[in-house]
Amino acid sequence: MLSLLLVIIYISFISLGLPDSLLGSAWPTMYRQLQVPISYAGIISTIIIGGTVISSLNSDRLIKKFGTGKVTAASVGMTAAALWGFSVSPSFPALCLWAIPYGLGAGSVDAALNNFVALHYKARHMSWLHCFWGVGATLGPYIMGHFLTGGMSWSMGYRSISFIQMVLTGMLVVSLPLWKKSHQEAEEEAKESQHLTIKELLRLKGAKPVLAAFFCYCALESTTGLWSSSYMVMEKGISPDAAAKWASLFFFGITFGRFLNGFAAMKLSNKEMIRIGQGIIILGILAILLAKGSSFLCAGFILIGMGCAPVYPCLLHETPENFGKDLSQAIMGIQMACAYVGAALMPLLMGIIAECVTIRLYPYYLMIFAVVMIMLVEQVNRIKNK
Repeated sequence: MLSLLLVIIYISFISLGLPDSLLGSAWPTMYRQLQVPISYAGIISTIIIGGTVISSLNSDRLIKKFGTGKVTAASVGMTAAALWGFSVSPSFPALCLWAIPYGLGAGSVDAALNNFVALHYKARHMSWLHCFWGVGATLGPYIMGHFLTGGMSWSMGYRSISFIQMVLTGMLVVSLPLWKKSHQEAEEEAKESQHLTIKELLRLKGAKPVLAAFFCYCALESTTGLWSSSYMVMEKGISPDAAAKWASLFFFGITFGRFLNGFAAMKLSNKEMIRIGQGIIILGILAILLAKGSSFLCAGFILIGMGCAPVYPCLLHETPENFGKDLSQAIMGIQMACAYVGAALMPLLMGIIAECVTIRLYPYYLMIFAVVMIMLVEQVNRIKNK
């Protein structure tokens, strides 16, 4: 049963990745058509991620009540409806309204599936799980770029992804009987597990630095993805349709890197893989800083993606080991919330910097989060090794 469930979970993570990179790749075209400032992409992103924070913090309660399968199916269905809403939105305020159900749909399923895999599968499966997220995130900009290059509207890109999400929702509904046994086991474990408040969870040894590390990682990843197209268009003079396709290189780096990480996890520990990834991120940012042509620029985004590849899944897989299986779902929800807060606020700040100062500061901004993240992860390692 666990093998078949793993296939379903992989498919679910494709659905999580597909919409994540759409806004960044489409925004250079969208903001002109909507006649709003370029920084408004950060507002939409903040609303989406605000919803994910709320649903992540409530994921432990929802999953214990309804089970992972039902929460996942309902969440993907909600995302499909929201993407359809994006495709028919005539104005910026309409996009903001549809961003609410999109965010609420993403948070619970993310926390649920990550914790399920951390508890029941090995580290390589966590890397491959997030590789499938990368498959979706890579396809998203490519699909959007296809419609933009073909002279069609960005709304068609959103609509096509909505159709794909609807198909995935149907598959998840059909698979619900497979989740029944795991839900019964989770209910039995829940009776024996501790029930701590968020304040009590924050007092756990190592909780604060690991939550801050998730904040910094997702700030780095989301800012890279959201503003890569705009940086290439505004700073490097690349056409919007080409930039939309090139932006997918970052997500390709994540996807290919996580595929390789699944094999590397058989030989290397989570901590070793995280350190290697962080070093590659630094190299990628330096490549963008020093880029004199498109080749170096593309290489930089691929390297950042490949560096990001092991960091997130390996940190997630460490959760049961760091805090215990009985607290892993509660901690996972808070980790997701902190990650989403970083993903919401920091790209918004980058948008303000781009509009009020210059988008040239983009790679320096990324470097700050990379360095701080390295320091926080090493702090967690020192605490857990004592």
